[in-house]
Amino acid sequence: MDTAVSQRPASAASDKGPDYCDLHPFSLTAAGHEFTFYPHGQDRLTSLIDLIESAKASLKLFYYLFDSDTSGTMVRDALAAAARRGVAVDLIVDDFGNDAGAAFFDPLVEAGGSFAVFSPKWGKRYLVRNHQKFTIADGKRVMTGGANISDHYFAIPADNGWCDLSVLIEGPVVEQFSRWFGLLQSWVANAEAGRPRQLRRLRDIVKDWDGGEGPVRLLVGGPLVRKGHWAWVLRRDLVTATRLDSVSAYFSPPRSFRRLFARIGRRGSARMIMAGKSDITAAIDMARLLYGKLLRARISLFEFAICKLHMKLLVVDDITYVGSANLDKRSFRINVELMVRIDDASVAAAMRKLIDHMQASSEPITPEWYAQASTFWNRMRWRIAYWLSLADYRISRTGTV
Repeated sequence: MDTAVSQRPASAASDKGPDYCDLHPFSLTAAGHEFTFYPHGQDRLTSLIDLIESAKASLKLFYYLFDSDTSGTMVRDALAAAARRGVAVDLIVDDFGNDAGAAFFDPLVEAGGSFAVFSPKWGKRYLVRNHQKFTIADGKRVMTGGANISDHYFAIPADNGWCDLSVLIEGPVVEQFSRWFGLLQSWVANAEAGRPRQLRRLRDIVKDWDGGEGPVRLLVGGPLVRKGHWAWVLRRDLVTATRLDSVSAYFSPPRSFRRLFARIGRRGSARMIMAGKSDITAAIDMARLLYGKLLRARISLFEFAICKLHMKLLVVDDITYVGSANLDKRSFRINVELMVRIDDASVAAAMRKLIDHMQASSEPITPEWYAQASTFWNRMRWRIAYWLSLADYRISRTGTV
């Protein structure tokens, strides 16, 4: 996979890469749940394989991207082994993100597992992507976050692996994941059978979803759904917030959210880490178009360029959001997404320590640098990238806009 590094601040000339390491896993007990966070790619893969190998009754997996590389083969073979020992295995992969191809999963099916694709036919609904990533074991534990199944998501920073975050959760919210998977599995079966009005049905599933009112909630999103959407809940939290810290791999939120971010910057404190390195230049360019107003609102901006950034993390006062959704147009308006909302001060503090660790190896975006970088041609390129951001980023993987 090619890596794009857009023009960076002058201070980025210092080579911080060799000194940067992802944090080791860390665990917390909070809000009636057990959380283990995995910032390190190799730890994510080890934990996922352990989760699969320890399952006794069922495994339910839903992923956007699944590669046929070393990591993908390890996960597939672990799933097939689980099926052979009597575990009910159900795997759903987005059709657009299924780089491995259907035949790659034949060993799983032959072992007794189930494999299906999300949105397999062309039409309006093909524009809607499943962007979720989660594995449920025995209805008791779930691993979720931003990482897909590919070597790129499990490699170390020195090898330019994706900087990402996964979390293993035990507690009542896992039942919500199981219920959500069941609804989507039924939708996929109906879509594959060619039943009509499946896009409308998918919207209804998202719109009618109830993640409860507890301190740990599963929030979801989908095509053109507003009320009840994960972003709707986030908006309510942002309205009264005085502190915001975020890590965003892709940043092109609606104007109303940019205004909310700016208000937090003016009345309190706001810090945002963006991508300084990506597999596509457009991801960096579309964010840079928006830096000016954020800087004027006294938001502290940084670009992380040690390796490719893929993390989706927000901390709003004492509330943490972690999951699959980016702060971009597709995650707000089109893709099927999930975010786990954790209302707990200890979790928020731990996430801010993780962001502190990343900030120490990131480059600050200053008003002076931004003024110098905002040439006519750069702004034209940034604007084109912004308006193309509704397209799936993988369409622009070549890094040119």
